[in-house]
Amino acid sequence: MPWDAKHLRLAIKAAGVGLWSWNVDTNDLTLDERAFDLWGLQAGTAISFEELSRNIHPADRNRVRAAFAATRATVGTYEIDFRIMLGEEIRWISARGKGDDEDIADRIMFGVFLDVTGRKQAEEGHELLSGEMSHRVKNLLLIASGLTAITYQSTTTTADMARQLTHRLIALGRAHDLVRPVPGQEIKAALLGDLFSVLLSPYDDMSADSGRIRVSVPRIGVSETAATTLALVVHELATNSLKYGALSAELGTLNVSCTSPGSAVAIVWTERGGPPVTAPARQEGYGSKLVTRSMSRLGGSIRYSWDKAGVVVTLFMNKDSLEA
Repeated sequence: MPWDAKHLRLAIKAAGVGLWSWNVDTNDLTLDERAFDLWGLQAGTAISFEELSRNIHPADRNRVRAAFAATRATVGTYEIDFRIMLGEEIRWISARGKGDDEDIADRIMFGVFLDVTGRKQAEEGHELLSGEMSHRVKNLLLIASGLTAITYQSTTTTADMARQLTHRLIALGRAHDLVRPVPGQEIKAALLGDLFSVLLSPYDDMSADSGRIRVSVPRIGVSETAATTLALVVHELATNSLKYGALSAELGTLNVSCTSPGSAVAIVWTERGGPPVTAPARQEGYGSKLVTRSMSRLGGSIRYSWDKAGVVVTLFMNKDSLEA
C-alpha cells in the first residue's frame, strides 16, 4: 500500500518526533504540535529562534546558538543534543536536520526535534556507575594492601598471617556482596546493625586485640536499595579511617551507635585513638561527593565534627527511607 500524508503523520506521531521549519531570512520558526509540547510552549504561537533559545539550559545556550547559526555551512546532516528547562524539569532535546542549504525550499530549512531525556539519563547513570566502580576498585586495592600490613603486624607466623588475611578478604567479599544486586533473586530487607557489622568486619583487627570496632544499633530494617547506598557510604568512611583516622593506628577504635526517636534515625560514627585530625581544607573530592550524593538519595544528610581526639560523623536519615 503506498504511503500518503495521513500515514506519514501517523508514523511521525508514533515515533514521538516534533517537526520544525526555520526561515533563514526572518529567523522565524514554525513548530508542529509535538514540537510545541516538547518545549513546553502553547501550540500555534509564532516564535523566533532567539525566543525559543531562552528555554535552553544556560550552560548549553551559547553552544546551541553557535551550532544553529553554523548549520547552513554544514555539509550533510547534522545533530545536536542539548538541555532545555521547563520550570524545575530538565529535558534533553536532539535537533536534527540538513545543512549546506540542502533541500531548502523558499528560504526555509526543515528538521526534527526528539526527546532523548531517557537515553541521556541512562548515559549519565552508566558514567556515574563506571566512576563509582573505578573508585571502589582502587579503594579495594588500597584496603587489601592495608589489611595485609595490619595482618603482618599482628601475626608471628606465615600460617597465621595467611589464615587471618584470608579470613579478612573473605569478609571483605561478603561485605561487597551486599552492594551487588543478584538478578533473578528476591533480596529481603537486612537489619541495620547486621549491615554495619558485616561491612566493617574486614577492617577489624582479628588478633588478640580484636573488637576495636563496636556496633550498637537498634533493630531497624534496611531495604536492598538503602543497603546498597549505605554500603557505599560505610565503604568510603572506613577507607578514609584506614588512610587517615583511627583504623590507621594500632590502638585506634571505632564506635558506631544509633538513636531512633520516632521516624528519625541518627547514626553516629565515632573514632578514637588515631592520629590527631583537623578539618580538611577541601572536601570536594570524588569520595566526598559520593557520600553526599548517597545520603541525599536516602533523603538524609551527613555532618562531620573534627574533634582532635578523632572525627565524629553523624548520618541523618528517615526510617521510611531506610525501609523503602
